Amino acid sequence: MNAPGDWVVGVDEAGRGPLAGPVVVAAVVFDPARPRINGLNDSKQLNADRREALYARIVERALAWSIVSVDVDEIDRINIFHATMQGMRRALENAISGLERERCVARIDGNHLPKALPCRAEAWIDGDARDRAIMAASILAKVARDRAMVALHADHPVYGFDRHKGYSTPEHLAALRAHGPCAIHRRSFAPVRLAMPAEPAAPTCADLFAAAQPLPA
Repeated sequence: MNAPGDWVVGVDEAGRGPLAGPVVVAAVVFDPARPRINGLNDSKQLNADRREALYARIVERALAWSIVSVDVDEIDRINIFHATMQGMRRALENAISGLERERCVARIDGNHLPKALPCRAEAWIDGDARDRAIMAASILAKVARDRAMVALHADHPVYGFDRHKGYSTPEHLAALRAHGPCAIHRRSFAPVRLAMPAEPAAPTCADLFAAAQPLPA
């Protein structure tokens, strides 16, 4: 529980489930002395225009905020769970870097806490529907990731990233089958692995023996 005078830091992610693109994490600290922002909600319950409008209000009124993107290479190297935990820790560290850490308490959406956090922390299941700071973090993360996927669409237009944002929609899966994965697909995810070209089979002993025989005269 936070005490009077504590700063609550909401932390949430966007993009844990897609087959392509980064996972993005945001952290938001609200100043109790500033006016509350009306209309906050879980980002998944808001349309894109509403999220964009709230994004501008959040970054204007927040005491501190941070957005961190964890790229596909790191996701594939350490897996999506650990990549998300790393992103949460980095976003939290950035957000409170100019604050008194002993006054900060992080509320992190979900049921896991990252290791080595820089302040007190609590895991909040369904936090993006329960806490205003987590709602704000979910909006920043979602808007930032959607913008990134629209930009990446320009480099990889055949996949439709501007529409599905990398999620496993029928359109995306069909494009994967037709074109194979691109540079921003997560090869640690099964549907992407299945769409990768098969590697040529290693030669058998019989193949090597036959290749070593002299050609008939």
